[in-house]
Amino acid sequence: MRTPGYYALALYAQGGAPAAGAGEINTDIIYLVTHASPIQQAILSILLLFSAVSWGIVLYKFLQVGRASRQSSAFLEVFRKSSKFSEVQAVCRTLSASPLVGLFQSGYTELNSQLRTAGNPDPAKPVAPAVRPTLKSLDAVDRALLRATTVEMTKLEHRLTFLATTASITPFIGLFGTVWGIMSSFQRIGAQGSSSLAIVGPGIAEALIATAAGLFAAIPAVYFYNYFTTRVKHFASDMDDFSLEFLNICERNFT
Repeated sequence: MRTPGYYALALYAQGGAPAAGAGEINTDIIYLVTHASPIQQAILSILLLFSAVSWGIVLYKFLQVGRASRQSSAFLEVFRKSSKFSEVQAVCRTLSASPLVGLFQSGYTELNSQLRTAGNPDPAKPVAPAVRPTLKSLDAVDRALLRATTVEMTKLEHRLTFLATTASITPFIGLFGTVWGIMSSFQRIGAQGSSSLAIVGPGIAEALIATAAGLFAAIPAVYFYNYFTTRVKHFASDMDDFSLEFLNICERNFT
């Protein structure tokens, strides 16, 4: 029985051996991408754009969340050591990235507004002797804190929706590219009347690249979307705790 090696040597001796590396060139990913159909190249470009924007958002959110976490810890330390809200207000400008600063400033503004109104309701009359300031409505302070919480949550969730969109839509875009590539392969089979691997293989490989690109864009987006969503939930819990702490102080001192 003659071995395949015998046939290869015979083919080489006849000068019909394939050029070295020819098979490698035809199955190389870069070669397949550059020689893909315009539709396949458009799909890959869209997936590349989704992936690049997603990684940019991930970097931005890491910086935002890290800065917010550090400044929140510093703000809580100042807030719990200070004996007056005015002392806390003085450091808010340097810690503006913390969502707790937005809550404090909103509550502090509402608190000052009520105390100024209660201090001298009638400017035509002389100011009465100094008395303990009293809040008109603790619920109004609570509502101010709730509004501020919504604003800060919106800031923290900014751009996360794009990660969710990338995670959900890019696999389908890649699947569309794969289906289109397989359709093209079948058309090539029908046109050439042959189903040999040499004819079908490059088309299927080109088609599967789209699926791989879709997964490449989707998998990091899913992971980091879940990661940042969890971090936002932690910030939401911290803001709820701070709101309760702020209201307790207001109730003890101004009611």
